[in-house]
Amino acid sequence: MWNKAQELGCNYIATGHYAKTEYSEKYGRWILKKSNAGKKDQSYVLWNIPKELLEHIIFPLADFNSKDEIRAIAKKSNLKIANKPDSEDICFIPDGNYKRFLENNSDLKPKEGNIVNSKGEVLGKHNGLYNYTIGQRKGLGISYKEPLFVIGFNKENNEVIVGVKDEIYKNEMYVTDINLLLIDELKEKMNVNVKTRYSTNEELATIEKVDNDLIKVVFENPVPRITPGQSAVFYIDDIVLGGGKII
Repeated sequence: MWNKAQELGCNYIATGHYAKTEYSEKYGRWILKKSNAGKKDQSYVLWNIPKELLEHIIFPLADFNSKDEIRAIAKKSNLKIANKPDSEDICFIPDGNYKRFLENNSDLKPKEGNIVNSKGEVLGKHNGLYNYTIGQRKGLGISYKEPLFVIGFNKENNEVIVGVKDEIYKNEMYVTDINLLLIDELKEKMNVNVKTRYSTNEELATIEKVDNDLIKVVFENPVPRITPGQSAVFYIDDIVLGGGKII
C-alpha cells in the first residue's frame, strides 16, 4: 500500500484500524499506540509494521471510543454499510467455516491419527490436525476422569496431544520474526506487558534476547493457551514496543 502511495506521489496512507501513531519526544521517534477504543483496539495486529513507515500512516479512528460513533457518522453520511454486522471471524470466509475453506482451496485433506496424552498414551482418534486448536476442550470425543484440553501437536507422528487443565498453562515461551518499533535493539532484560492473542488480556512478563531473531518471554504468572503461530505483542503502557511470532 505504501509503495503504491509513493507511485502516486502521496505522503501518507490511511486505514480504518483502531490504533494511533504519534511522534514521541520522550523516545525521539514515531510510535504506535493503542487507540481509545478499548476492546476494539487493533494495535495488537499491527506490530509488524516497518518502523520507518509509522510517520506515514494515519489512523482516522484513533480517538473514537466505540464503533457506535463510527456507525452514527456512516448513517449520517447515508453509507450503506452503516448497519453492517461486525466481522468477528476470518473476513474472506463468509460462512466462517475455515476447515471447509482449507479443504476446498488446498491439498489439505482429513488424515486420521491418534490423540495422545503428554506421556504418549493413546486416548482416542482425531480426524485431521487442522480440526483442533490449542486450548480446545469440546469435540474431542474422549471419556476421561478429568476434562481434557488440546495442549499441542506432534506433526511428524500426526498426533493431537491433550492434557488436563493445569497442562494448558505455561510460564515461558519463545518468540521469533521479531519487529521492534520503540527501540532498535533489545540489549537487556525488560519488564513489559505481553498479549498472546487478540482477545486476551495483557500479562506481566520479562523479555530477553537469546539469539539474533529470538526472544525469551518469562511470565510473572502462568498463562493458558499459548499457541505457536500466534502473535506475541509487547507493550510499555499503551505503546507497542514490538512483537513477533510464538514458536
